[in-house]
Amino acid sequence: MSPRSRSIVSAALIALACLLVPFGTLAAWGAYTLTDTGRYVDTLAPLAADPDVREAVAETVGDDILRQVDQHMDVRPVRGSVAPFVHDAVRSFTQTRAFRMAWDTGNRITHDAVLRALREEDGDENAARGPVTVDLAPVTAQVKRQLTEDHVPLAARIPVEHTAVSVLSAGELHHLRKGFHVLEVAGFWLPVAAVAFAAAGIALAVHRRRAVVATALGAALGGGLLALALTIGRSLTLTDLPSGIPHPAAGAVYDALTGTLRTAAWLLLGLGLTVALVTWLTRRLRPARRPRGPAAPAPAPAPSPSRARA
Repeated sequence: MSPRSRSIVSAALIALACLLVPFGTLAAWGAYTLTDTGRYVDTLAPLAADPDVREAVAETVGDDILRQVDQHMDVRPVRGSVAPFVHDAVRSFTQTRAFRMAWDTGNRITHDAVLRALREEDGDENAARGPVTVDLAPVTAQVKRQLTEDHVPLAARIPVEHTAVSVLSAGELHHLRKGFHVLEVAGFWLPVAAVAFAAAGIALAVHRRRAVVATALGAALGGGLLALALTIGRSLTLTDLPSGIPHPAAGAVYDALTGTLRTAAWLLLGLGLTVALVTWLTRRLRPARRPRGPAAPAPAPAPSPSRARA
């Protein structure tokens, strides 16, 4: 190809690679972090010590326990006096090792159920047709045991039933199942395509040093845009939450889940700027080539013997 054609194709490949950087990073994060139960549980495990999360759990579990007590036992006349003890006991429970174990167990059970449903094919006979549900009775049993040890009134009479809690509706499952399969494919191929396009663009470039700088700056721009999108997404997510969900706890969960993605975005930004700066400095600091001096005159030919005798 002519130099002009090579420059055009190289610029197009580099631009496409830079465009794929944020989408490839997002897809890889979703495919290899959110779809792995072990990583998911490890990511959310520190939240068991977050004050906002513990307070939200205490309020939710305490209200659920009181609701179950109302349904099975006639204690409404003393509910006002029992409720503070129940909530205080649950708050105390959230500071124990048993709560951390229950937290990890609940997250593992929920993630396994959702992941199993998403990986099933719609045409499979065993595929889930209804909502995805989990049974949190073991968590309630641990709370009841803690309340009984704390001598909370009526704690021993709290019913522990196997209640199915819906975490994903049937309609949402049908749409998410298709997107999940696309995510698994895109999580591998988008990063590979971005690297391949960048390498091909640099190889075809007439001025490869400039191509490297452009690729690095494009990757840095993609990382910066991804970090900005995460910040905007956090604000939109918290704004659209129902009124019953506490925003501080939801924000802590959002930050924990996107922590790896946020780190990857800043790494792209920092690494891209560093590579661009180093490449530019090596060009500027490279010693100039010394111009070649004028060619030395050719030696005169030796006189012939006949001319010498004359």
